[in-house]
Amino acid sequence: MPLLNTKTSDLVKSYLQDKSKKVAIITHVNPDGDAIGSSLGLFEYLKNIGFLTVSPVVPNDYASFLKWMPGNREIINANDSTDSAEKVLLEADVIFCLDFNHPDRSGKLGEVFIKTKAIKVLIDHHPQPEESFFDLVISDTEVSSTAELLFILINSIDNDLSYINTNVATCLFAGILTDTGAFSYASNNPQTYIIAASLIEKGVNALDVNRKIYDTYSENRLRLLGYCLSDKLTVLPNKKVAYISLSKKELEKYGHKEGDTEGVVNYALSIEGIELAAFFMENNDEIKISLRSRHSIDVNKIARTHFNGGGHVNASGGRVKTGLKDAIAKFEKIFESDNIINNT
Repeated sequence: MPLLNTKTSDLVKSYLQDKSKKVAIITHVNPDGDAIGSSLGLFEYLKNIGFLTVSPVVPNDYASFLKWMPGNREIINANDSTDSAEKVLLEADVIFCLDFNHPDRSGKLGEVFIKTKAIKVLIDHHPQPEESFFDLVISDTEVSSTAELLFILINSIDNDLSYINTNVATCLFAGILTDTGAFSYASNNPQTYIIAASLIEKGVNALDVNRKIYDTYSENRLRLLGYCLSDKLTVLPNKKVAYISLSKKELEKYGHKEGDTEGVVNYALSIEGIELAAFFMENNDEIKISLRSRHSIDVNKIARTHFNGGGHVNASGGRVKTGLKDAIAKFEKIFESDNIINNT
């Protein structure tokens, strides 16, 4: 079973010695399955080892198909309870920052936590972390997910995994499952399957977790997906690139709720011959962009260079303040060169 180096695990142990300390857990804007799974997995673990005050905080709401996880009711949504969220961060002795690599990725929470005197521990798997904001950085781009990295950390601290009960295991498994697309990408490392198997041995009902995440579509969500594929899918001729876009008006037509567009970009990438896909969504005063690619095509570079974002080589995102049409035009312009796919 993989372990972190002794220096890192000993430092984390020292932060967790005093169980009277107040601990906060934060993650990124628009939390996905890995963000929620790792946050709640850590929350349940810290409660198991004796911490009395542990508070998971998210910047905004997240998909309903993630709200079944153990500990979900304890999450503080900063959009709904701004004062409570800020109070938790300002009073915390230790803040665990999960699944993001820069304070900006946690929205207004980032503005608050960088001002605190708390010990800040980053646990993340995205490239190029901004280490200056954190007291300890635990980062590994080779793992499938932050949930997988968190398992490795816990294993490094406890060795026998005695404090990973079914609740902890279920949350971590959900994080790994979602960040690998049910083991369809970012999952070529045997270690990921070994860890998943270890979590199942702890009592995870893998079939049930899969069903709750992937087979609980609302009627509106399914109709929205159908509209995306039948009316909004665009394939750039001879460019190996496809994209889907949705305006605010279109989202409202289908009663869009947080999480309804999760995974839409992957349908564009699933077309034979397509090597890069994008999804554009009008969100209040900005355009949210999701990018996916195959092989060594670096969408992290595209997101950082053109769309104020970042992420992984094959999965990244960004945001722009321009209108939807302008964002799409900017995207299409990137691929005017026939060789852009090979040069990203």
